[in-house]
Amino acid sequence: MLKALLLAQWHELSDPALEAALADRLSFRRFCGLALTEATPDHVTISRFRAALRADGMAAAVFAEVTWQIDAQGLILRRGSLIDASLVVARPKPPRAPAPLDADGRAPSKLVRSPLDPDAAWTKKRGRRYFGYKMHIGVDQGSGIVRRQRLTPANVNDTVEAEALICGDEGAVYGDQGYDKKARRKALRERGAKDRLMHRPNKHHPLTPRQTRRNRLIGKRRAPIEGVFGTLKRVYGFARARYRSLARNAVHLALLCTALNLRRLLVLTPQPQT
Repeated sequence: MLKALLLAQWHELSDPALEAALADRLSFRRFCGLALTEATPDHVTISRFRAALRADGMAAAVFAEVTWQIDAQGLILRRGSLIDASLVVARPKPPRAPAPLDADGRAPSKLVRSPLDPDAAWTKKRGRRYFGYKMHIGVDQGSGIVRRQRLTPANVNDTVEAEALICGDEGAVYGDQGYDKKARRKALRERGAKDRLMHRPNKHHPLTPRQTRRNRLIGKRRAPIEGVFGTLKRVYGFARARYRSLARNAVHLALLCTALNLRRLLVLTPQPQT
């Protein structure tokens, strides 16, 4: 059943579409270990299995186990962690956009919620309003393996989830201006990790030429994480949440990152010559 869910992530299949593919494709049957004469699970069974993963917290455990096995092969480099967040549009149509939003991109709580998806929230980015969720990930520099992943409502500030994305064993941490915090920089130095967080200007302290150049150099190093977000959104279809509720979509993100790491494993592992 877990292999079937991984196939659904790789091919962006709904539960009914996965049911049909398992019954029709020999390659899918072979991957899942199903004999030709064996019955395949229907979409209700698939949905119940996913619900069981959510209830037991096993989706996150599967992600952690796969990451650990990749690490056991020496493929996680630990040179640095690239941390960032990206918005995911909610599944249902958003409620009427509240106005105005406050300085943090939040609105009064009674106006934020949707009866169809009460966990989703409003936020503001580059002058535009968004309704949905935010995925936070930490990626191993060089290997591209996702080591940390979390999902929150969209109005949760990036810096709130930063500590959950930092593994503690990396040589450096790369992040944009949203993670700029004196206490965080100090904690990184105390752990022996290089501080590669961009500096954030304010009206009283504009960036110096040195800080501007430093930000530009850090931006080039952390750029690969944008490719990870691009794959999750454009290839795996996570530009828009598939389910309604934070818990269901968090399971989906954990499965997506597991599937992404396994695909990355094929790239990192030398294939035998035939």
